[in-house]
Amino acid sequence: MADATTAARARIDRALAGLERKILELKARTASTSPVSDDDLFAPRADGARVAELEAAGREASDALARAADAVRDVLAESEGEAR
Repeated sequence: MADATTAARARIDRALAGLERKILELKARTASTSPVSDDDLFAPRADGARVAELEAAGREASDALARAADAVRDVLAESEGEAR
């Protein structure tokens, strides 16, 4: 069980590190862009490429979290099987 737990933790750590890296990249891009001239949250945004990029990053983050959740479920299932 310890090997499975260690492997699952390593997968989760890698997924989280990837997410943290992407978040830092997105924050760096946001900081380097010019501020929005209007504070209206509903004002139209002209940069559709940026929206697509953020949506793709969101999907990647969601996929990474799903893989991490699967790894945790696998470890829990293995530990339940060993306990019986």
